[in-house]
Amino acid sequence: MTSRPLVPATPAATGSPTLGQLFRAFLRLGATAFGGPTMVVYIRRLAVERKSWLAASEFDDGVALCQAIPGATAMQTAAYVGLRARGPAGAMASFIGFGLPAFAWMMVLSALYVRAHGLPVVVSAFGGLRAVVVALVANAAVSFGKTSLQQWSQVAVAALAAALFGIGAHPISVIVLAAFAGWGLIRPRRPESPTAAGRVHVASTVRPVSIIVIAAVGGFAVLALADRQLAALMVRVDLFAFGGGFASVPLMYHEVVEVHHWLGGSTLLDGIMLGQVTPGPIVITATFVGQQLHGLVGGIIATIAVFLPSFLMVVAVAPYFDRLRRSATFARLISGVLGSFVGLLLVVTVRLAQNVAWSWMHALLAVGAFVALRLKVDVLWVVAAGTILSIALCR
Repeated sequence: MTSRPLVPATPAATGSPTLGQLFRAFLRLGATAFGGPTMVVYIRRLAVERKSWLAASEFDDGVALCQAIPGATAMQTAAYVGLRARGPAGAMASFIGFGLPAFAWMMVLSALYVRAHGLPVVVSAFGGLRAVVVALVANAAVSFGKTSLQQWSQVAVAALAAALFGIGAHPISVIVLAAFAGWGLIRPRRPESPTAAGRVHVASTVRPVSIIVIAAVGGFAVLALADRQLAALMVRVDLFAFGGGFASVPLMYHEVVEVHHWLGGSTLLDGIMLGQVTPGPIVITATFVGQQLHGLVGGIIATIAVFLPSFLMVVAVAPYFDRLRRSATFARLISGVLGSFVGLLLVVTVRLAQNVAWSWMHALLAVGAFVALRLKVDVLWVVAAGTILSIALCR
């Protein structure tokens, strides 16, 4: 597998890190990667301003790519930086380094949850934090709506998705339908012209990508032998999570709670909360699900399955993105998909709220958390304050 850069370095991006340097830099960044998509700002500071691994225009094109394909945006941006700096091997080093702290923390907290979730102080903490999680998802729905619903046709797609999801339609079928509705109803924005720096040559990625895909197919076969249902479920969650990690919440809730009945709604709420107090994207909740089902092996299976597809898409799609982003058809399809997630998140907010044992204190916690998030208070501080207040007031 080659590890040379995909394109010659531009004047603004003359650094050429080793694979070890990429891994260590993103491992250190991943250990403090609280806030999900907001970590893209810190990745930019690392790759563009501090290390000069990429030019600013290259980085911006990478963010656009990661927002256009499914998966956790911050994780994919880390992979893109490694891809541009050292090819597919660099993408793997950056991706693994950035995600490893989140995986380790979630495995530890999931194991502690099994042992301690029945203790009175833990019951009080999680009881209040479930209300905070409802506020987190509601805030995600509002934020998604502000950025994704720019036309009345997009609002109509969101309303249709909410109605279908509300009557029990499968989320993936809703997403596919919304994509076609977007193609037929939504007026595309004027496509952006690609920058010369943002182009990635196809020829230099075909061979390494082919090797990675073959290895991934073998890896998925091993995962399927260990637990076919869990691996397949998490792959589906990742493949349809357009719009970032929060888009995985309605898909995961539907599959884990409503279809397979692996976990109760309140237990998954606790997993989502743990995904917020650990570094990394909220989709790390998949690790919690796997650990609750099958311990360490289940956590590993769920984590690999939920992250590998989006990694492969970054590496495989990057060479073709200039052509893709100019396509009006692609823009319409993606607009429909993003609109559907607003509807899905609204319905999931209601369903998560149904798993909270509401009291006036829980209601105040939820309202306070929602207001704080709208005022741009860091999610880590919101969760920390919610934990303290839950222990003190919700007994």
